[in-house]
Amino acid sequence: MFKKFDEKESVSGVQQLKSSVQKGIRNKIQESFPSIEDYIDKILPKKDAFRIVKCHDHIELLVKSDGELLFFRQREGPWMPTLKLLHKYPFLLPWMQVDKGAIRFILSGANIMCPGLTSPGAKMSQVDKGTVVAVMAEGKQHALCVGLTTLSAKDIESTNKGIGIENCHYLNDGLWHMKPVK
Repeated sequence: MFKKFDEKESVSGVQQLKSSVQKGIRNKIQESFPSIEDYIDKILPKKDAFRIVKCHDHIELLVKSDGELLFFRQREGPWMPTLKLLHKYPFLLPWMQVDKGAIRFILSGANIMCPGLTSPGAKMSQVDKGTVVAVMAEGKQHALCVGLTTLSAKDIESTNKGIGIENCHYLNDGLWHMKPVK
């Protein structure tokens, strides 16, 4: 999604959100990530004015008034936390761990294949299809990428071939390098 993302070329506009729209997004994020409840006022303060940064390919970024990038989504898909936010609050998303062999492929933008999630160094949370997950790597402390499951955890185990998680945002991609939006 953000492989060839360039801040200057990809951003098409910034829009200030009405308080009613902010409240709707805040509620949707709380619904999607129940573990955020105790920290929602730190991450999305009620008194703060949020903006939506509209980008090419129907990507929207949710930005705080200080320019910090918090969440993103494509089209009308689910809101996903940026990796920088996920590194501050690692408990936001369920984890899927890949073996060491998958790291270099993920960091170049590849999707996560089922065999990488079922090998000896891997671990999976029991999640449904279409769940936003943090992809961790064997022996590493922080998430490598944020992805969307294409199969449930049970289906990944039983099928063990094909794409298990769609890579949406990974370390050192265009979104990771994007400066705060003023």
